[in-house]
Amino acid sequence: MPPDPLTDIRIISRPIEGEGVSVLMGFPGSGLVGSIALQYMVDQLQFTPIGSMTSKYFPPLAMMNKGVINVPVRIYQKDAIAVVVADIPIHPMICYEVANGILEWLAPFSIREIVTLAGIVTNESEKRVFGVTTSEESLLRIQDVTIILPVGSISGIASSLLTECKLRNIPAYGLLGETVNAPDPRAAAATIGVLNKIFPLNLDVQPLLDQAEEIEATMQKLSEEVQTSDVGPKKEHLPMYG
Repeated sequence: MPPDPLTDIRIISRPIEGEGVSVLMGFPGSGLVGSIALQYMVDQLQFTPIGSMTSKYFPPLAMMNKGVINVPVRIYQKDAIAVVVADIPIHPMICYEVANGILEWLAPFSIREIVTLAGIVTNESEKRVFGVTTSEESLLRIQDVTIILPVGSISGIASSLLTECKLRNIPAYGLLGETVNAPDPRAAAATIGVLNKIFPLNLDVQPLLDQAEEIEATMQKLSEEVQTSDVGPKKEHLPMYG
């Protein structure tokens, strides 16, 4: 039986306050771009935790920090920006229900727009940020700060959120950071750079870039160790037959 978004997706939260609030969402995906970027943002700018989301269909996983458990999907707010950020991937079979459940919860509030952050895997290493929207009118908000995707498709919870917003006539944007299939703080920093141009965040991304250099150095070292290590027995130790 598929999950019921009204009963199997539980959101326990204080109401979102204010008029014309922008809601930013980041779930794990390629490069963990959305999750890294938004968790960094709420930590650095000291957003206030206001709630959480749970479901019996979520994987049995809980993250912890210094011995304290974090709920897998958290909700924050500061001024006219609310954030939904997750540590767990959303299974494709329940993406629709999760997207619908979030938007049903948001329906009573004064929401200006929804912005979902995700990663897009390419063969390049430029860390560009691509943009998609739910309407031609919405393109005006991001066309000068992203590369508009002319054709293609996106998948996962980001696509479900954008599709559900389009059906409900809610202005929505997808910011897709160019990444690889590994945790990518550099792609997250590039995506925050676009958020800095859309919203008055003035968020410094240098700590994320420093973290990216550490990860890249570690990966390079591991790669070199694999290439120089003996992966098999030396020739003189091979068994002889005949």
